Amino acid sequence: HKNRNLQYKKTLEVSGSSFLFINIRGHRLSCSAFSVSAISQAKRLYEQRCRDKDEAEQAVHRSSNLVTPKQQEKLFVKLAQAKSALEDSDRMYQNNVNALEKIREEWQNEHVKACEFFESQECERINYFRSAMWLHVNQLSEGCVKNDDNYEEIRKALEQCSIGNDIECFVHIRKTGNLPPVPVVYENYYNTQKNTVPRRSQVPVPGTRPQMPIPSSEPGDANYASVDGYSLIHPH
Repeated sequence: HKNRNLQYKKTLEVSGSSFLFINIRGHRLSCSAFSVSAISQAKRLYEQRCRDKDEAEQAVHRSSNLVTPKQQEKLFVKLAQAKSALEDSDRMYQNNVNALEKIREEWQNEHVKACEFFESQECERINYFRSAMWLHVNQLSEGCVKNDDNYEEIRKALEQCSIGNDIECFVHIRKTGNLPPVPVVYENYYNTQKNTVPRRSQVPVPGTRPQMPIPSSEPGDANYASVDGYSLIHPH
C-alpha cells in the first residue's frame, strides 16, 4: 500500500504541476501580448476625440452667420478631421476592448478547466484512499472475528477443565506407592537384645479430594469464566 500511495502521489504531482504550468504560462503570454493599460490609453484617446468633435460641431453652428465662407470652410474641414480621428480612435478602442475580452474569456475557460481538473484529481484521490481504508478495515474486522471464534473455542475448552480431576490424574500417574517409607531405626551392635523393628506405620491412604467448583459461564458475564468469585479480570 505504501508503494502504491507514493506512486499515486507522484502521478498527481506531475500531472497537476504540468497542467498548472501550462495555465500560468498561457495567462502570462496573454497578459504580455496585451495589457490593461492599453485599454485605458485607448479609452482616454477616444474620449478626447469625442470632445474635439463636439467642439468642432459647436464652432460650426456658432459661426454659421458670423464668418466668411473661407473661414466656414476651414471649420468644416476641422470638423471632418475631428470626425475621422474620432472614428479611428473609436475603432482602436473597440478593437482593444474586444481583444482584452477575448483574452479574459480564454483565461476564464482555462481557469474552469483547471478547476475541473483539480476537482477530478481530488475526487480520485479521496476515492482511492477511502477504498484502501475500507479494504484494510474489512481485513482487520475479519481477523477480529476469526480471533474471537478461536477465543470462544478456548473458553469452551477451559469450561471442561476440572482442577480436582487434574490433580488426581497427576497423583495417579506419578505416585510411587500407597505407603510412606518405613522409619530408619538405630541398631546397637553390642546390645544383646535386638531392637525390635517397629512395624510399618499404617498411614491411611489419601482419600479422594473434594471436587473443585466448576467455572461458571453465564450469559452477559463480563468475566466469562470465574471460580466462586475469583477472577483474573478485576472490576474497576
